[in-house]
Amino acid sequence: MSTLVDFFVGQQIYKHQNSGKAKYWLWVSMAFNLGLLGFFKYFNFFVDSFIDMWSFFGYEMKSTWTLRVILPVGISFYTFQTMSYSFDIYFKKLKPANDLVAFTAFVAFFPQLVAGPIERASNLLHQISNKRVFNFDQASSGIKLMLWGFFKKLVIADALAPIVDDIFQNYSDYPASTLILGVCLFSFQVYGDFSGYTDIALGTAKLLGVELMSNFKFPNFSRNVAEYWQRWHISLSTWFRHYLYIPLGGNRVGKLLSIRNITIIFVVSGFWHGANWTFIFWGALHALFYIPVFLMGRNRIYADNVIAENSWLPSLKEIGQVLLTFALVTFSRIFFRSPTLTDSFAYINKIIEDFSYAPYVHPMGYRMIDFYVLIALFTFYEYLIRKDERNPFKFKSRYVRFFVYSVLILLMLLFYDDGVNRSFIYFQF
Repeated sequence: MSTLVDFFVGQQIYKHQNSGKAKYWLWVSMAFNLGLLGFFKYFNFFVDSFIDMWSFFGYEMKSTWTLRVILPVGISFYTFQTMSYSFDIYFKKLKPANDLVAFTAFVAFFPQLVAGPIERASNLLHQISNKRVFNFDQASSGIKLMLWGFFKKLVIADALAPIVDDIFQNYSDYPASTLILGVCLFSFQVYGDFSGYTDIALGTAKLLGVELMSNFKFPNFSRNVAEYWQRWHISLSTWFRHYLYIPLGGNRVGKLLSIRNITIIFVVSGFWHGANWTFIFWGALHALFYIPVFLMGRNRIYADNVIAENSWLPSLKEIGQVLLTFALVTFSRIFFRSPTLTDSFAYINKIIEDFSYAPYVHPMGYRMIDFYVLIALFTFYEYLIRKDERNPFKFKSRYVRFFVYSVLILLMLLFYDDGVNRSFIYFQF
């Protein structure tokens, strides 16, 4: 439905580009797409929130309006992808597609359909429409990216999942040291899970002769929260920047309104992730972390460089910046991971009230030192390749490359556990 509506709407916007009707057709696209997204993803949230509001004032109501519908996989991703097509035509950045089959392939391009990157028609549509020929170097690069993505998913994300699940489900039984460990490991889990999927998607697209946009650029080495959002889920952050932040006035409307705009995009970003107050609070926290960086004029200073740009080792200042940024982002993930706000605050309160240390025992009896070493080596390796996210095996020696391939495959076999739920975290969005 979204495909057919936006295909037709795009042509109407272009046809009436010099009249007021173009805006009317843009609103048709927005109303239809956001209506579908709101119905499937947010209807029950608003009903339950309305009931909870009345319960707060002492009026008990029973929910008879909630719906039992299956959330379409990837609806948040492809909805934004089709909306960007209509926006780009309206802002005269793109001409509409005349081939419905090509446009359908753009919307439903399977490698990135369910969890991004959220592509722009200006990048993907012409690649699908044009004739492609097999390119060995491109295919080889794709297979390497897929290997790196599978490693991050199977060895990092899936190996940490049972630990994170155990700690968050039983947080009341653990001391502060374990709770801090749990949310730190979740940071690596969600990064390995989501960026791993992205690498697999980019690699698969390369096998088909298509180049997708980068979605992650080693965000764990960010030196402030602004840089973090230039390196984490790039397709979403740039989507909000181009289609919400700038139309609201961006940073050209004075400090006060700029702060309003920043707050809006982060809260909406949180809401995009899920129909839960935890995600909204998570987004608001990131706005709170971002605004001081913006007010100091440091939100773009790291846009074109990486940590230790011209040296082997980072400076002490950079190490401190990275650790502070990681701590802030990781703290916010307590809200991202917890099922309710009540659990989030209880988790934090338990850290404060029971600030003590006790060694954590893996729920399946594995040695925790293995996981600590694994994360340390993974972080060190990413530091080595921090300047090129699309080429994780950039070594001149074929023997070194073969050794790295062998180690990754061996680790995937060693850490594989068929008892772990292997669904991708971002599939729920």
